[in-house]
Amino acid sequence: MEEFFSFQALFFSLLFALSLFFFLLSKNLSKESISTGLRAYPLVGNLPDFIKNRHRILEWLTEIVIEHPTNTVTFRRPGKVQGIITANPMNVEHMLKTNFENYPKGRRATVFLHDLLGTGIFNSDGETWKAQRKTASFEFSKRSLRNFVMETVQQEIQNRLLPLLQTATKTNKTIDLQDILERFAFDNICMVAFNQDPKCLFFDSSCNLSSSPFAHAFEQAANLSAERFRYTFLFILKIKKRFNLGSETILNQSISTINDFAMNIIRSRKTSNNKENAQETDLLSRFIISTNNDTTGNNSDEFLRDIIISFILAGRDTTSSTLAWFFWLLSSNPQVERKIIRELQSKRAQFQKNPSEMFDFEELREMQYLHAAITEALRLYPPVAVDSRECKEDDVMPDGTVVKKGWFVTYNAYAMGRLEGIWGRDCGSFVPERWLDEKGMFRAESPYRFPAFHAGPRMCLGKEMAYIQMKSIVACVVERFEIDVLGKDKCPDHFLSLTMRIKGGLPVRVRERKR
Repeated sequence: MEEFFSFQALFFSLLFALSLFFFLLSKNLSKESISTGLRAYPLVGNLPDFIKNRHRILEWLTEIVIEHPTNTVTFRRPGKVQGIITANPMNVEHMLKTNFENYPKGRRATVFLHDLLGTGIFNSDGETWKAQRKTASFEFSKRSLRNFVMETVQQEIQNRLLPLLQTATKTNKTIDLQDILERFAFDNICMVAFNQDPKCLFFDSSCNLSSSPFAHAFEQAANLSAERFRYTFLFILKIKKRFNLGSETILNQSISTINDFAMNIIRSRKTSNNKENAQETDLLSRFIISTNNDTTGNNSDEFLRDIIISFILAGRDTTSSTLAWFFWLLSSNPQVERKIIRELQSKRAQFQKNPSEMFDFEELREMQYLHAAITEALRLYPPVAVDSRECKEDDVMPDGTVVKKGWFVTYNAYAMGRLEGIWGRDCGSFVPERWLDEKGMFRAESPYRFPAFHAGPRMCLGKEMAYIQMKSIVACVVERFEIDVLGKDKCPDHFLSLTMRIKGGLPVRVRERKR
C-alpha cells in the first residue's frame, strides 16, 4: 500500500511538472504563429498548440483547416498520436467511399468507446459491423418500423411536449429547451429501441421535470467516454483506467447502471417471447427475431445490448442537439420563422386539417421549406462535428496529403459548413433558401460536402426518421407557441461530447402564438 501511494505521489509530481512545462511553452507562442496554422516542435510535435487551444478545440481545428490551402493539416503529438484533419470534400469521399476498406473505425476509437458501446454497430469493423448493418438496413426499410416511430413521436408530442409548453406559458417560467428536447428524444428512442418508457418528460404543475437514473447514467457515460479522446497524455488515462480512479470510477458506475437496465429488459423479452408470437414493433424485438437462428454468436444478450445501446446513443443526442441549435437560429432569424408558419398554414389548408390535428408522415414530407430550414441548421451545427477513422495501409489523399498506416484520419463537418469554396460567401449565415431550387423544391447536396449524416457504406440509416421526428416537433411547436430565447443575440458556446450541444442549455420563455 505504501508503495502505491509513493507511486501516486511521484506520478502526480511528474504530471504537474510536465503540465507546467508545456503550459509555459504554449504561453510563448505568438498569436501570429497560431493564426498561420499548426506549429510543430521537436519531440512534442503540435502538443503546445493543442494544450493552448484544448478549451476551444473545435474552433481551433476549424480555423486551421479553413486557413490551409487544401483544407487539410497533419497533426502529431507524443504517444504515437498522429494523423490528418480535413475539411476537403474529395478527401472525405476518398475515406468514406472510394477507399472505404482502408479506413475502418480503428483500434483507438473502438477501445475508447468499448466500455459503453461494446461491439455495437457504431463501434465495430469488418464482419461484425457488416452483419449488424445488413440486419439493421433490412429492419429500417420496413414500413412497420416507420409507422411505429411516427406513432411514438406523435404520442410524446401530444401527451407530454405540448402540455409541458402550455404549462410553461401559464407559469411564465424560464425553461431549458435543450434539456426538454433531450428528454423527449430519450423517451422516444427508448420506446423505439426497447418499447420501454423512461418517462423523462414527466413534469409537475410548476414545470419541474422528473428524474431517470438510466437517463442520467447514459448522459454521464457518453460525456466521460468522449473525454477520453481529449487527454493530453494518454498514459494518464491508462493509469486511471487501470486503478479505477476519478472519472473512470464514475464512468464504470454509469455503464453498470446502463447495462443492468438493458440486460434486464433483454432477458425478460427473450423469456416472454418466442419466434412464433413475438411482435415486430421495437428494434429489440426485431433483432431478437432476426438473430434467433444465428449460430455465430450474434444472438447473445451482450450482442443485443450493444446494438440497442448504440441506437439509443444515436437517437438521443443527434436530433435534440440539432433542434436546440435550430430554435436558437430561428429566434435570431424571424423572417425564416414567418416562412415556416406560412408553409404550415398552407399545408393545413391543402390537407383540410383542423388546428388541433397533427401532420402525418406523407404530409410532413411535402414541407419543403421546413426541411430546408432544418438542413441549414444541420449544416451550421452538425451534431457529430468531427468524426475519425484509422488508416489501415499507407495511402495518399486526392489533395496529395500522405497518410501513413496507423494514423487517424478526421473529417471536420463543422468546418465544412463554413467553407466559402462549398457554400459561397454567405456560408456563415442561416439561409434555408440555399437548399431550394427555382420551384421551391428541396435540392439535396452531396453527402461528401454535407456529411451531417455521414456518407458511404456507413451512412446513417435513421436519416429519414430523424427528419420526420424533427419536422413533427417543429411543426407542432412553432404553430402553437412563440419561443423567446434568452440572450438570442449572442451565439451560445458549445459543449463537445460525442455530439455538439449548447453549453449550459437553451433558456427560453414560452408564449402562446396568436392565431
